[in-house]
Amino acid sequence: MKIRLDEWLKREFDPPPAIRTARLWINAGKIYPAPVKVGRSYYVEQNAVFQDGTVRPRLAQRIPQ
Repeated sequence: MKIRLDEWLKREFDPPPAIRTARLWINAGKIYPAPVKVGRSYYVEQNAVFQDGTVRPRLAQRIPQ
């Protein structure tokens, strides 16, 4: 089931980012699955995730000798 973008932002972030920021994320493909625009509003799957596309480096594990 899809919910409005503003409701999804409230669920996922505290405090939620501005709608303008979220629309930039949509255009950049950072929300998966992609939201659907109906009229002026975007609707997002309830279980959608934010993926910023950056890979964070892992710390090297030390092997005991």
